[in-house]
Amino acid sequence: MAYELTGKIKLLQEPKTFDSGFTKREMVVIVEDGKYPQEINLEFVQDKVALLDNLQPGQHVTVSFDIRGREYNGRYFNNLQGWKIVAQDEAAADGSAPPQDMPPADAYDDDIPF
Repeated sequence: MAYELTGKIKLLQEPKTFDSGFTKREMVVIVEDGKYPQEINLEFVQDKVALLDNLQPGQHVTVSFDIRGREYNGRYFNNLQGWKIVAQDEAAADGSAPPQDMPPADAYDDDIPF
C-alpha cells in the first residue's frame, strides 16, 4: 500500500553501502501537523538512492513511500521506504499544480443563471 507526504526537506544523509552490497540513504522531511511539526525520517534503498541526488535541504517535496515492518530478536521495527519524490517546483513546471498567484479554477462559475 502506498502513502504520500508533503513537506520541507530538513536533512539529507550521505549514502551508506554495507559489506553485503546493500545501499541506503535517509532523508528527514518536516511535515506541518497542527501546533507541532513532525520530522519524518524516510529511507531510500538500492536504485532509489539516486532520487535524492539533486535535492537540497529547504526544498518542498511530495514523497511516495511504503511502510515496511519486521521483527528482530523479539522487537518490532518499522521503516518508511521511499520510492518516488516530486519537488514542488517540478510539479508546477509540468502543469500538475496551479501557479500560486492564480485563483482556483472553480473560483469563476460560468453556470450562474442571471
